[in-house]
Amino acid sequence: MRRKLRVAAYAVCVRDGQILLARSPGLDGTPEWVLPGGGMEHGEDPYDTVRREVTEETGYRIRVTGLLGVDSLRLTGSRRFGRRTDHHGVRIVYSGEIVGGELRNEVGGSTDFAGWQDLDAVPGLNRVPLIDTALRLWRERPAAGRVE
Repeated sequence: MRRKLRVAAYAVCVRDGQILLARSPGLDGTPEWVLPGGGMEHGEDPYDTVRREVTEETGYRIRVTGLLGVDSLRLTGSRRFGRRTDHHGVRIVYSGEIVGGELRNEVGGSTDFAGWQDLDAVPGLNRVPLIDTALRLWRERPAAGRVE
């Protein structure tokens, strides 16, 4: 079984009762909302990763305002490229504030649309589970940086 570790950094950007999200085509082609962010490049600091990824996916520049926490996800047994994979994702979640840029969609990347969504509407969106975890971290601000 192939083992794969992916470390990524994401931002929770909330203003005026709305959260900034990006839309991904999804694994099966069904669009789903994701947090702006993504995988670290080798040698890159997670702080720089989240700033780069938010700009790539939304057009905005952010100021990181805090570390909300770290989430870990392990998926085993999925088949990708004909091989079983043991995937371990470590997701670093920051809070961020928009400081520049203009909202735009990513071209040629992992997302195809970016926009502000009402916080109250998030439960009705087709979304990845990390959004719920990140919003809990943002609301609760647990000292240990982890929600159960």
